[in-house]
Amino acid sequence: MHTIGIDIGGTNTDVGFVNTSGEVVLRRNLPTAQYSDAEKYADDLAKLILEMKNELGVEVKGIGIGAPNGNFYTGCIEDAPNLNMHGNIFLAKMLEERLHLPCVLTNDANAAAYGEMVYGGAKGMKHFIMFTLGTGVGSGIIVDGKLLYGHDGFAGELGHTIIVPNGRQCKCGRRGCVEQYTSAGGIVQTCKELLAENPEYKGSLSQISVDKIDSKAIGDAANQGDKLAIEVFERTGAILGLAMANAVAFSSPEAVFLMGGPVKAGEVLLDPVRRSFDANVLSNYRGKVKICVSQLKQNDVAILGAAALVN
Repeated sequence: MHTIGIDIGGTNTDVGFVNTSGEVVLRRNLPTAQYSDAEKYADDLAKLILEMKNELGVEVKGIGIGAPNGNFYTGCIEDAPNLNMHGNIFLAKMLEERLHLPCVLTNDANAAAYGEMVYGGAKGMKHFIMFTLGTGVGSGIIVDGKLLYGHDGFAGELGHTIIVPNGRQCKCGRRGCVEQYTSAGGIVQTCKELLAENPEYKGSLSQISVDKIDSKAIGDAANQGDKLAIEVFERTGAILGLAMANAVAFSSPEAVFLMGGPVKAGEVLLDPVRRSFDANVLSNYRGKVKICVSQLKQNDVAILGAAALVN
């Protein structure tokens, strides 16, 4: 019996069929950004799933969906800012009607955390927090082996806790959110600020047009010893480590997991994160909380997490 995991991003929707061993045996995608009509999107998504099911010739237990602004309680994507389909989209119900399969939907970062617990480095853990660093910063909080949803389904928005009062403008409407400093875009913004502060800089990033610099290029430069790029990650790590220390005081987890593109920079990010975390964490928790990198493949984690929700 297989399960289906769906990861909805602003650019693409990834669909994967997952076997009982936690392997993604078939994967396809749909260009999310091309859709402004939710009904058309649901039609095409259902059609793709049926094609994949017929190709594999397997029985399916159910469908799990990780989505931006996804509400577990309602099965609804609630006005996600990075989608061209606006308003409330009751996607779980829409797919159930089209495919006659049980469907569960949650926030994409929650799905990633659940996948880490079922298939990854958090196996056996009942208390941990996951930060997902990408276009934005999401988080999933596991307490007593269960995802924390809160009364309305939206618990765990640690990327939108304010870390710098009156800081950078965030898409959520507030200023100084963690996301604005530790997402891929936040890292790029810090780099641009440092470049402006250091007009004499002649390192490797000066060879790239400012509007072409991305977080991967900064990570590559830092790992090659570029001092400005290293300082970018020092500043990023200081803020992320502080945010993690604050989060630990809330749920006293066994570990904090990190995943996402910026984490691939490795120790140039992780070392300042650890130093900042150790400097800021409450003494009650010092030495008790592990800082871990996700052990799931970046391309599989969201699909696996969404699929695991079915169980």
